[in-house]
Amino acid sequence: MLRLNYRTNLALGLLIVIAIAVSGCGSTTSPAAAPAAAPQSAAAALNLPATVDAKTVNSLRSNPDVVLIDVREPDEFAAGHIPEATLIPLGQLSSRLNQIPKDKTVVAVCRSGNRSGQATELLRQAGFDAHNMSGGMISWEQAGYDVQR
Repeated sequence: MLRLNYRTNLALGLLIVIAIAVSGCGSTTSPAAAPAAAPQSAAAALNLPATVDAKTVNSLRSNPDVVLIDVREPDEFAAGHIPEATLIPLGQLSSRLNQIPKDKTVVAVCRSGNRSGQATELLRQAGFDAHNMSGGMISWEQAGYDVQR
């Protein structure tokens, strides 16, 4: 019985996460329901789209107004990451938001772009100027950019 409850709770939790991630797709919100705007800074002048490609992220690596957050697990990060990236696994992100500067543009990175998409949504809802790197480390490595191991 305990196993059934665990599976049921896990399935319910996953459905909630998916529902939250999908709820913003293609919908329009009224100004009253819009998430809090990110703080204005030099980074806000970048006017980046919600999703950016590896080429764009590579061009932003040395920008002091940009923070790269890798939301993969520690073993994935150790196997290879963008040199300037900071590891904050997706499961810890909501409890570690205070470690991310709100006056910077944040780019979330994962293996393929799925977890970082979830992270981007969470960060935006928390008031960050956040963006998802499409294709994740797969596209980064395919483009031949630096990987720290």
